[in-house]
Amino acid sequence: MFYGEYLHSIDRKGRLILPAKFREAAKTNFIEKFFVTRGLDNCLFMFSEEEWRSQEGKFRAISFTKQQARVFNRLYFSGAVEVTADKQGRILIPQYLKDFAEIKRDVVIVGVSNRIEIWAKDKWQKFYGSSRPSFEEIAEKLIDI
Repeated sequence: MFYGEYLHSIDRKGRLILPAKFREAAKTNFIEKFFVTRGLDNCLFMFSEEEWRSQEGKFRAISFTKQQARVFNRLYFSGAVEVTADKQGRILIPQYLKDFAEIKRDVVIVGVSNRIEIWAKDKWQKFYGSSRPSFEEIAEKLIDI
């Protein structure tokens, strides 16, 4: 549903405009609100409400008697915030999430099928630069065609 890579900036009021393609996909799929939380690899994860509920169910199913599950769930869910885009397609990212992802101004918004990732531009460039050379090798190990 969400695909592509887009360069955007956080405005003076801390708002981020969603790419037009993502706004269109949200409208087509009747998505009115999203959840943003701490992601992996130093980015933020953004899910539609439906996908968020699905992820929430999976993580809640992990036994809270496992110490790593408690730590993960605490960090993941305590960071979550519900966001709704305004008429211009802007969302407000809380400062604590920008701090987590080390976002200052320039961001890369990446569509990863069922989720959107929000990266500090320099962090995305570093990730992409270090991961790109092993893309084919990773595909060979993960994908069985």
